[in-house]
Amino acid sequence: MKSFTYLLVTVLISISACAQQEESSVKAEIPQNVNYTTEVVISDMTIPWGMTFLPDGSMLITEKSGELIHYKNNVKTLIEGVPEIYVRGQGGLLDIIVHPNYSENGWIYISYASSDGQGDGGNTAIIRCKLDNNTLIDKHIVYKASPNSKKGQHFGSRIAFDNDGYLYFSVGDRGNRDENPQDITRDGGKVYRLNDDGTIPSDNPFVNEANAKTAIYSYGHRNVQGMIKHPETGEIWTHEHGPQGGDEINIIQKSKNYGWPKISYGINYNGTSFTDHTALPGMEQPLFYWVPSIAPSGFTIISSDKYPQWKGNLLVGSLKFQYLERLVLEGNKVIKREKLFEGIGRVRSVRQDPDGYIYVGVENVGIVKIVPKL
Repeated sequence: MKSFTYLLVTVLISISACAQQEESSVKAEIPQNVNYTTEVVISDMTIPWGMTFLPDGSMLITEKSGELIHYKNNVKTLIEGVPEIYVRGQGGLLDIIVHPNYSENGWIYISYASSDGQGDGGNTAIIRCKLDNNTLIDKHIVYKASPNSKKGQHFGSRIAFDNDGYLYFSVGDRGNRDENPQDITRDGGKVYRLNDDGTIPSDNPFVNEANAKTAIYSYGHRNVQGMIKHPETGEIWTHEHGPQGGDEINIIQKSKNYGWPKISYGINYNGTSFTDHTALPGMEQPLFYWVPSIAPSGFTIISSDKYPQWKGNLLVGSLKFQYLERLVLEGNKVIKREKLFEGIGRVRSVRQDPDGYIYVGVENVGIVKIVPKL
């Protein structure tokens, strides 16, 4: 648990961020930074939820409403063959990532809300597919969470690969915090691990547990909307939404319980408490948490030489306060926070491309590139 002094500093910084909320919500020109500027490279997008980069330098971007866009040579092309998307609340066409060996196998992985399967409504699905002449082909669902629900919140759905080629993804608690996150026989509130073809790794932690969802790798999560492989350690790092306060950063470990909703640094949206505990035996403490919430979405760990002042830092998007947050680490401890590009808009996704440039998906703006000043 953080020291009182460090917690006080964190709270004071967060209070300062709250004071900026009204100003930041005003539509404004994207502000600049001393060492870095911004450039809108793809405009006229509504909710650019996810993006990935192809070997030829082009990009694939998901619009939550259901459009998949291929951006190449300053031209946006709509991709055909996208699966049927269940668009409701936070659900829609969500994250996208290419296989680490994409140049050899051509596999693309997409998360989305799907109405396939048991019950009315929808739940999170992961599809594997290939791109051929602006059409998705060889489509195969590698995981579909169940049952469906008409609730519109907490689909999770970020995707990452580790150094061993395992596929990780998140499914949020789907608004059912009292049943899903702590029960390994149920989907929701989990981080999952699969082989790249959708089969279950033989060393997944719950493969021998009766009635368990054997794809589960860790549990006790609320709604993970940031996931990245650490470029040096190979660990899978996530951040997730808390309720009113208690957004978290975690390092995902096999079979670990991250506590939601038994432990939390947040409270209900109406100001009441749902738990008296911020720690319990057998439950992991976050690497870092925000009080009040910044509503984090999008996540990268900077490994690029193009941003020397930021190398090794974390970048997290804030939906609520409309900025990028830079977190400076000393070991696995956050020692400094900085707000970047205040007023940029609701940040939905953050990615570093293979060439080392950082791109930010901003709602009602598009894809913004962070450009080092010469």
